[in-house]
Amino acid sequence: MTTPINATSWTYSEEFVAEDDVLATARARAEEVGVVPISPGGGAALRFLASVLDARAVVEIGTGTGVSGLWMLRGMRADGVLTTVDIEAEHQRLAREGYSEAGVASQRVRTIAGAALDVLPRLTDGHYDLVFCDGDKREYAAYLAEALRLLRPGGVVAFDNALWHDRVADPSRRDEETVAIRELNRSVAEHDSLLSVLLPVGDGLLAAKKVWTPETD
Repeated sequence: MTTPINATSWTYSEEFVAEDDVLATARARAEEVGVVPISPGGGAALRFLASVLDARAVVEIGTGTGVSGLWMLRGMRADGVLTTVDIEAEHQRLAREGYSEAGVASQRVRTIAGAALDVLPRLTDGHYDLVFCDGDKREYAAYLAEALRLLRPGGVVAFDNALWHDRVADPSRRDEETVAIRELNRSVAEHDSLLSVLLPVGDGLLAAKKVWTPETD
């Protein structure tokens, strides 16, 4: 085992890809309305995933004020479309301000106000390259089930807060949200159709590729 990363190195890695004024403004809006967005390091990881996937279609659960959406849009194809879901329409209005400030064409973002588990079943099976989940932690297992249906083979599902403020790794923590995330992590790690990694960026980013399995007669 290597020596655990210290705070200075963690900060260095989090700030390795700098955020610009548009993202800084989106973060300020998040603070004003009490939303906790993905960290800069987590955002950079999402941008990287979207770019590697050459993502054309992405689903986001938890729009917030647009921080994670801006990161993913910057990694997606120029014609890519982000479908982002949030129960708070006002948060989505603020997010749209950020997309506009970033010069993102309106047709590249589809905002849907509503509960994720009401909206996701209406989306097309096997159509999406990336599904990013940052909604109700107690619903993470249900988001995973929906993501497996929505993703194309080779697509990726990602979950923010996979370490949940250092509580997931502490077995004595038994609150509902911590247990839900801990069980999700275990389920993803053990899933036969997922190739997973848990990245210690921000508050933890769990990512898993939907493995393509050839059809047999």
